Amino acid sequence: MRMKKERGKKFKSSLLETLKVFLTFFKLGLFSFGGGTAMISLLDDELVNRKKWVNKNELVEMIAIAESTPGPIAINMATYVGFNRAGPLGSFFATLGVVLPSFIIIFIISLFLEQFLAFEVVQYAFKGIQVAVVFIIFKAGFSLTKNFKKDWVSITLFVLTLILEILIMIFAFEFSSIYLILIGGTIGIIYYGLIIGRRQNKK
Repeated sequence: MRMKKERGKKFKSSLLETLKVFLTFFKLGLFSFGGGTAMISLLDDELVNRKKWVNKNELVEMIAIAESTPGPIAINMATYVGFNRAGPLGSFFATLGVVLPSFIIIFIISLFLEQFLAFEVVQYAFKGIQVAVVFIIFKAGFSLTKNFKKDWVSITLFVLTLILEILIMIFAFEFSSIYLILIGGTIGIIYYGLIIGRRQNKK
């Protein structure tokens, strides 16, 4: 009887946690204008500051993993956090929660897209949203830089990446951001894995 009660409690606890994960990511999906990158600021506020599900360092690592793996960052992050909180079921419902609002809204809009875009109010709203999204992305990036390990390698990589991105935009070079991620990962493996690792082993 005790075993059954304990299993029942664990099952209810798991379902409750899964529901919390679903509702959290449903809310994030509902209010994350501007795509996955703009969502980082909301993730920071919701998952780190309010829910305390992850800390700043974990969030940065999750973003790095999500950006370096296939698929949108929002879905990758939802899948990762959902699994950590409530296992495979949490992973599924977190992912479902983050995509469901967009699916519902776009489905409704697609039914009368031309009429929807014809409203001047809608066009003005989108222009305002674009400006807000730029600020949200900038805020998220600035917040995350506080948690970077500030050694000469990290700072050099940051400056070179920034300069390269600006040059790509100005001269319209065809250079995918994937290459920047791969280059950064390679340098990280060589420096932190091989050089720093060997120094620590010698000590």
